[in-house]
Amino acid sequence: MASSKLVLYQVFTRLYGNRNTTRKENGSIEENGCGKLNDFTPSTLKKIREMGVSHIWFTGIIRHATQTDYSAYGIPRQHPAVVKGRAGSPYAITDYYDIDPDLAVDVNQRMQEFEALVERTHKAGMKVIIDFVPNHVARQYHSICKPEGVKDLGEGDNPQNGFDPQNNFYYCPGQRFTPYFDLYHGEDDPYIEEPAKATGNDCFHNAPGINDWYETVKLNYGVDYYAGRVGHFQPIPDTWGKMTDILIFWAHKGVDGFRCDMAEMVPAAFWQWATDKVKFAYPDKIFIGEVYNPAEYRNYLAAGFDYLYDKVGMYDTLREVMRGNYSTHAITGAWQATDDIRDHMLYFLENHDEQRIASTFFAGDAQKGIPALAVSALLHQNPLMIYAGQEYGEKGMDKEGFSGNDGRTTIFDYWSVDTLVRAANRKLTPAEKRLKDTYDKIIGIVRSEKAVTDGVSFDLMYVNGDLHRQYAFIRKAGSEVLLVVANFDSVSAIANVTIPAHAFDYLKLKEKNVLATELLYGNKVKFSLKCDEAVTVCVDALSVAILKFKA
Repeated sequence: MASSKLVLYQVFTRLYGNRNTTRKENGSIEENGCGKLNDFTPSTLKKIREMGVSHIWFTGIIRHATQTDYSAYGIPRQHPAVVKGRAGSPYAITDYYDIDPDLAVDVNQRMQEFEALVERTHKAGMKVIIDFVPNHVARQYHSICKPEGVKDLGEGDNPQNGFDPQNNFYYCPGQRFTPYFDLYHGEDDPYIEEPAKATGNDCFHNAPGINDWYETVKLNYGVDYYAGRVGHFQPIPDTWGKMTDILIFWAHKGVDGFRCDMAEMVPAAFWQWATDKVKFAYPDKIFIGEVYNPAEYRNYLAAGFDYLYDKVGMYDTLREVMRGNYSTHAITGAWQATDDIRDHMLYFLENHDEQRIASTFFAGDAQKGIPALAVSALLHQNPLMIYAGQEYGEKGMDKEGFSGNDGRTTIFDYWSVDTLVRAANRKLTPAEKRLKDTYDKIIGIVRSEKAVTDGVSFDLMYVNGDLHRQYAFIRKAGSEVLLVVANFDSVSAIANVTIPAHAFDYLKLKEKNVLATELLYGNKVKFSLKCDEAVTVCVDALSVAILKFKA
């Protein structure tokens, strides 16, 4: 089986294994339950592997701020005024060297439970990705698990300086933290922070608003924002060393890679320094960057990232095509914008930040994601990511608590995911089963077809100007050819797809009569392959035709 193409499966660890269906709005962990690391049993991991997954991204592993009290275990309690939701955001880290206690069956054995999960995942034939959150930490960050000799973040800071290259945080000297909200939040004593620290979303004053990342504190990598983003990188800022040590700590635990949150908010100079040190010690570790500014893509790849989110290009384009706002010709422009770095662009249709395809805020129907999945999965060799529940058509239309009804699956609340619970209990609807079967088949093609993993790609849209709800391209490796026609229309289509002479030259095709196999359904299709002439392809509504034949 060919396997050079990465297929990532994102699981929100707290939610994935939770089978409690109480689902009380703003419910506690006792009321609503919580998924555990141990829920990823060998059989569960085997099923994920059988989908064609090569890497699992376990989201929310490192200990973060929560309103749940674990002080009985020696874990500092967080003030609820600076925690979003009962469960808290996994992007407000409280200890980079610790495992989130919510995920442990035995809180005192939480690191050992994680190490066992890494071992199980590897035995199942997959690699482990975790979040590295470099830009910000929880307001009450305090490590109780740091190795001996390691100084805590902020421990050596001079808070009288708003900026100092060797400080770990930014400060507002002489000013108390006075955000828009009540600092008591039901407690007897208010949350007090003086001097106030700058907030994670580059809010460099003491009064963050409701839309700011008010529960977080910005980390200082030697960039003076008060003086217009001037970098002070010699001598090496203290934060650089501390954060690189954290990456090496987790690499030593057997973690295979890091999905780096808001990577572009941290200077590329740091990433070049840190990834060089990590990869020198652990050459096979991979770095996936959340970078949203296309003008910065190549800078961050040069700084050591292996893959970057293709959000503002391919994701945003496919979303609008699915919603009927863009012609399929827009897809061509999306991939061409990153053509020189296309093997490094991570394609996805859902993740924890984005709305579910089936939500009423997005497409309202999970089936509308199938043609987009086919394009994302089959167009190039670059990685593909699936978010747990996407393959069952999870709607994300719950009002969970802090998250609210926004078409997203909550990252702030204790909850369980309807489709994942019913899948585990074998209670999926026929439509959900069909959707999962289609996902399995497409991802199976991704992992097994040499034309996808190693082949060249040829976009056919420039000679098919009349196709606005279908997208057509060819993949070829050796003598194996795939002609792919994705139908974004809600009615079946008879697409007359012209194959230009340039495609014949580029792909070394010969004019001939072809007997092709349609890979999704197994039926045989005959057609005549001729320069500058059309091949008639029948495609079901909201589906894809994948025709395999010999060159």
